[in-house]
Parts: sequence; structure tokens; C-alpha cells
Amino acid sequence: MKFRIVEIFNRSVTIELESEAIFQQADEFVVKLSGREVYRGRQNVVSITGLLPDTEYVLRLETADGASEESFTTEHESVLLDVKAFGAKGDGVTSDTAAIQAAICSCPADGTVYLPKGVYYSTALFLKSNMTLWLDEGAVLLGDTDRNHYPMLPGMIMSTDEKSEYNLGSWEGNPLTNYASLITAIDAENLDIIGPGTIDGNAQNSDWWVNAKVKRGAWRPNAMFLSRCSNVRVQKVTVQNSPCWTLHPYYSDNLSFLNMYIHNPSDSPNTDGLDPESCKNVLVLGTIISVGDDCMAIKSGKYYMSLKHHKPTENIIIRNCKFERGHGSVTVGSEAAGGVKNVRVSQCIFDGTDRGLRIKTRRGRGERSVLDDIVFENIDMNGVHMPFTVNMFYFCDPDGHSDYVQNQNPAPVDEMTPVIGSITGRNIVCKGASASILCAVGLPERPIGKLVFENIDATFLPEEERVPERPVMMDNFDEMSGRSIYAKNVKELVLKNMKIAGSVDSEPELINVEKTEFEGLSY
Repeated sequence: MKFRIVEIFNRSVTIELESEAIFQQADEFVVKLSGREVYRGRQNVVSITGLLPDTEYVLRLETADGASEESFTTEHESVLLDVKAFGAKGDGVTSDTAAIQAAICSCPADGTVYLPKGVYYSTALFLKSNMTLWLDEGAVLLGDTDRNHYPMLPGMIMSTDEKSEYNLGSWEGNPLTNYASLITAIDAENLDIIGPGTIDGNAQNSDWWVNAKVKRGAWRPNAMFLSRCSNVRVQKVTVQNSPCWTLHPYYSDNLSFLNMYIHNPSDSPNTDGLDPESCKNVLVLGTIISVGDDCMAIKSGKYYMSLKHHKPTENIIIRNCKFERGHGSVTVGSEAAGGVKNVRVSQCIFDGTDRGLRIKTRRGRGERSVLDDIVFENIDMNGVHMPFTVNMFYFCDPDGHSDYVQNQNPAPVDEMTPVIGSITGRNIVCKGASASILCAVGLPERPIGKLVFENIDATFLPEEERVPERPVMMDNFDEMSGRSIYAKNVKELVLKNMKIAGSVDSEPELINVEKTEFEGLSY
């Protein structure tokens, strides 16, 4: 078996096996670095840390099928700045914010700011271009529990000549003032954040999760906020206990998230794992996410940002990842007024999430909110209650339950009407479904464009183990249990080689579906 080198850093490297296996291999394999064993396991994406800069290494992969080798040279590093030399204590009690920030501000181009083993109690840190932040084994960046110690990022500021706007803060798709995140980068480029250390928001010991929807001072921060950045790579870092969305790339391009572990308690509010918003060219590989909301939510803001600062989210690759718990495994929306296109999710495990593929939008997102060319393939879903949901009546925002959003009669098509184009799922196994397999509800005035599901093998839990649930979060929609396929207001529905076992029904329920193509659909 062969492998490819995905990314080379100054002190680490990430490789990916060239295999169609989902997330991991059936058998253990070994990775050696210049003859020394550095990894033994099964995961398809592997990051090797603890290397030296400007050094040539030989990687060797040994599997039951044979061996392969490839050489590489680590990137250049100009200087290594140990934060303890700047006065950081790493004792988990003393505030180390000023010392770490001093190291960051002093770091020259191609330099590394180094956090050795220790617990660094800190408020928001601001990274800059052309640097590496390295959290070594046993290093924990621990969030300050006092919100008054965090600076605020104003949502929108008028330019001096009042001809343009300058956006800093963001909250749920709007340019609103929020607290700066534990790791913040604004207008940075060529930035690396490498592990294997931990970024811990420490929200469980603060008041971030108390009255979470109430603004106090400013809106809650993320654990990591990347605003208008480019060429950012985050590798083998654990991020946990975030005050709100965990990783929030915002209006940023060319991003890689490799072999990360993102974890928040299951009852923590709005703690999405990774939410790229108005971003282009995002790669997520070998990452495990287990959180209290959507594991990943692909977004592009609400109407104001789309109107004034339009940027769609596009070219998203998610591969060889595992998504556990959470409301959705990979979600598109609902704050997607700028549009989302060209999303590819493959070779992933969805384990125990409420929904697998989850698309959500609503009236008011606007005509630029075009969600199109979204493909999920080669996925294993285990215990996912509702594997496929598409909802154009999502009841979010203060007006989410209003007649304008929820009325199921046709409304005029205007500049506020969103669009869902093509959604595809193929080569997917769903074991232990509960409520439904596919539930899709489009707008009567603008139906969902095209839904294609092929090579789907779905099995329900036994009836006594199922709990009725509402697959799509909209008003006046009944709970379901053991329902196979429900589609309403869809232009074209294609089902090919789809097997469903254990459902309470024996055929799809279709309402206002204009065109169907069923081949090999069996119950």
C-alpha cells in the first residue's frame, strides 16, 4: 500500500494512506521515520511530530500488503522562542497572557513560538503572519474563566471617510461584537498551529454556558477564530471546552485542519466543532469531532453580510474523519446567505449523531443563498437517528417561528428566497437509524432542485428501541419513527440501488415531487 505526504511543517508531517477504506484500516500498520517506529495503528491519516527543522527524513509505511517509502525535508525555522524565557510560568494559576503575547509579537518571520509541557492560564492571544505556534506534548493553553479579562472585537466599524465598513466581530452570521477567542488571528497569512498539545477553553469552569443566548458585555467567543486569513494549517491539536463554536474560520482561504481532536460536552450549548464561514479551499483530514451541536457546520453568514460583503463558501474537502454525537455530522447552513458550493465529504464515519447529512435554510436567507453541488460518498453511519435531512423551513433566529418563515403555502419568489440545487449521497451504509432515512422539505414556491441517493444500505433499530423524533426542525411537522422516505416540494428525486430494512412503511411518501427516477429501491 502507498501513502502520500499531505503537508510538511517545520517540525512535523502529515501523511494519508492511498486507500478506499473508511477512516481506518482493518489491520494495524507501522510507520517508521528513518528506521525508527513512530506510529503503530489503523487510522488512514497520520501526523508525525517532534521533528527538527531543515532536516531530511525517510518515511516508511509497512502494511500486510507490503511497504513503501518516501523522503521529505522539513520546512525552515528561523528561531525557536520558548514562552518560559519571556516569563510564562505554565503553572495553571498565573496569568501567562502577557508573556505568551510578548513572544508572539517578538517572533520574526518563519519563527516558532514554543509552549513546552505545562498549563498556561491565558485570555485571548493574537497570532500574526509567517509564524508557527507549537504546543508540545503535555502543553495546555487554558482559558481564563473571567469574561472581563477578554478584549472585545467590535462587530462593524465605519471607515473614517464613512464610505466602507471594517468588520471584526461575528455572532451567528451577523457582524456583532463578540469577545476575542483564546486563539485569534486577523488578516494573518502563512500561519501554522501544531500540536500535540491542547487548547482548552475552560468554559465548564466559567459562565460561558450559562444563559448562553443572552448577551453579556459581548457575545461568546470561540476557542479559535481565524478572520480574513490565508494559508493557515492546524495539525494534531486537541481543542476542547469551547465557550461557543469551537473553530471558526471566517472569510478565510486555503485552510487545512489535520488529525485534530475537537471535544465539547454533549450538553454544551452551540458548541459546533468546525464552522468555516465564507471560506474557500478548506481541507479537513483525519479529524475526530464530538461536541454539543453540529460537528461541522458549513456557513456563509446571514443576509446583511451576503448583501454588503458577499463571499460564498466553496471547495470544501472533508475526508477520513470521524464525527461523534452532535446534532449533525456535516451540516450546510443555516446561516448560509452567501451560498455554499462544491462540498465533498468522503471516507468518513458518522457515529451516534442526530443527523448525518444535514441541509438547513429558510426564507429570508436571500437569492444568493444557493446551496449546490454537495456530495457525500463512502460513508458509514452508525446509530445516526436521521441519516439524510434537507429543510427549507428551519426555525432559527428571532423570527424563526413567524408566519413568514413557517407558512407552508407558496410565497412570492423575491430577493429573499433561498435556493437548494443538487445534493448527492452515494455508497453509504446506515445502521441503527431511528426516525427516518430521508426527510426533505422544500419551499412550495422554490422546491429543492435535485436529490440523488444511490447505493444506500439502510437498517432501522428494532421498534422497541426507537424514540419518535422530528427529523426537520420546522413548525407543524410531526415526529417520525421508522419512516423510510418523505419528500415534499422537490423538483427531482433519484433513488438507485437503495435498500431499506425495518421501516414501518413500504414505499416513499411524496408530496409535490415533480420528477422521480427509482431503480433498485427495495424494502
